[in-house]
Amino acid sequence: MSYSYKYARPAVTADCVVFGLDEEDLKVLLIQRGINPFKGQWALPGGFARVGEALEETARRELEEETGLTEVFLEQLYTFSDPKRDPREHVVTVAYYALVKLSDHKVHAATDARNAAWFGVEDIPPLAFDHDLILKTAHERLRGKIRYQPIGFELLPQRFPLRMLQAVYEKILDRSLDKRNFRKKILGMGVLDELEEIETDVSHRAARLYRFNKKKYDRMAKRGFNFEI
Repeated sequence: MSYSYKYARPAVTADCVVFGLDEEDLKVLLIQRGINPFKGQWALPGGFARVGEALEETARRELEEETGLTEVFLEQLYTFSDPKRDPREHVVTVAYYALVKLSDHKVHAATDARNAAWFGVEDIPPLAFDHDLILKTAHERLRGKIRYQPIGFELLPQRFPLRMLQAVYEKILDRSLDKRNFRKKILGMGVLDELEEIETDVSHRAARLYRFNKKKYDRMAKRGFNFEI
């Protein structure tokens, strides 16, 4: 049965804020637009939803089409609906944020993106549409959530030294953490497996490697465990 709607419907898009981490900085993935509006300007990956497509499917499809990224941690962030946010028409966007290990993903521009590149969060060029607001909102969400959920492990290799884990928190929270207190707290949670392995090919003293035990964390979380840094 078909229906007739008397109200005009705005277009719907999905936009993705993809965070990655290297030894220098917390980074975000941007694409350079190849079409108008804002042709040549940097923006977040994203695009219009297709009829019959769930918005998370839109986000993942656009992310793959514009940057080549697949199989990433993705979570809904917020809905941005200012009628003037897109000069073409009234466009409502649902934003998502993603966390990736830079070493696991090679980005390349495709479809209507001219280029794709990683930028430090403190070195972002002017962005198209309202993407500066979306990025700011995502960064604030990341800073808050990493303190009470173990999402920081999404940015790390499977095996890592505690030094690297602490660096993740310091870069995202943008402040130094006391080494002794951090290690005591994170090890006391019981969510890390100490491995019989040490770092290799490093110029400094090799450190013990650890692994996040997600199954153990999930069991503890069901019993009311509170992960808090």
